Amino acid sequence: MSKIDSYLQVKGSISADFQQSLTANDAVDLLKSGNERFMTKKPAKREREALLEGAAQGQAPYAAVLGCIDSRAPIEEVFDASIGDLFVARVAGNTVNEDILGSLEYACKYAGSKAILVLGHTQCGAVKGTYSELKDGNLTVLLQRIEPAVSGIRDEVGQPPTDEAIDRCVASNVD
Repeated sequence: MSKIDSYLQVKGSISADFQQSLTANDAVDLLKSGNERFMTKKPAKREREALLEGAAQGQAPYAAVLGCIDSRAPIEEVFDASIGDLFVARVAGNTVNEDILGSLEYACKYAGSKAILVLGHTQCGAVKGTYSELKDGNLTVLLQRIEPAVSGIRDEVGQPPTDEAIDRCVASNVD
């Protein structure tokens, strides 16, 4: 039985033993298969009560995901994940600071997650703000972290940004 099939048979939270049996590639495969289920509208059937009971016993997330705060990109849903499956950190533009980095280090070093995925999404408002050189309070500092992913593409394409340019910047920001 494949790791994905084993995962789909779990009725409650994944166990520490299952988590420890995974490789980084297995974790990425679980994310990909979950995204495929999301895209095809065929979610896994997992028992909510069993998930809650398992989560009360501890956690063993197989991966950590850093994503944007955009409400149109609900990370657990995008990967058809349930309670206890993922550590999720969200910040506009999926940027990294010391707090986020420390959280991701905890996920892998101390809680056993096997992979970290940085998730971008189309038409990211933080990337658009960076592209447009928006300056506004604390947002200014956050957008400065995205600037290296945007500046070369902005210089090439110019203003105003095209949808394609923004999506290229999003991809660059994930690299």
